[in-house]
Amino acid sequence: MSTSVPRLPGFIIIVGSLPAVNWLCVEAGLRSAWTGPFGSAQGRLRPVPTQAGSRYNHAMRPTISVESPPVSLIVMLTFALMLALMFASACTFYGEHPARALSEATGGEGLERVFWKDVEAANWVEVERALASNYAGVTPGGTLDRSAALEQYRSWQLKDYALGDLKTELNGTTIVVTYTITLNGVTSSGAGSQPLPSAPQHMMTVWQQQKKGWVAIAHSVSQQ
Repeated sequence: MSTSVPRLPGFIIIVGSLPAVNWLCVEAGLRSAWTGPFGSAQGRLRPVPTQAGSRYNHAMRPTISVESPPVSLIVMLTFALMLALMFASACTFYGEHPARALSEATGGEGLERVFWKDVEAANWVEVERALASNYAGVTPGGTLDRSAALEQYRSWQLKDYALGDLKTELNGTTIVVTYTITLNGVTSSGAGSQPLPSAPQHMMTVWQQQKKGWVAIAHSVSQQ
């Protein structure tokens, strides 16, 4: 039951419950407004249709615009990415390329690997270049100078070898390399051929940088 009580001229106070109306939807024409006299036979309130879109401006709806980056920026980024990939590939390729000569070696490990590769390939010219004129060697059988060491290497027929536990120490123009080596091959002498020691051997080489490059000035061999 609704009651209207006049309080001030031009004002009407309505006492009673009214259904909630979403007037934004009404203005947009999405639903009907509710009007009607209170206490009518059709119910407390009754709907009457309104014209959809009569007062709603569709141009006022919020819009989201997504701008694409300029084509020049995309081209520049693509070009930079390609250069980065090419540079990384080149670094990886050259970083994994093993040294083929003592002049290409960049450390003690590289020097040793090149030297033993030359011994395996019987590349005696390069082996001679690797030994200094004042070379001194110590083996379980005695001491060796440069000539005796070269004669020993020439008597070998090295089929395979394996280096391990490599350690290097740089001191100015000198590099000390310690490692173990396992040899697979034979040595020839006047008495015939004998197999090289198959057990791992401890070796130490002292390399010195001279005008002509890196050369070995001392070498020692000991059995495990």
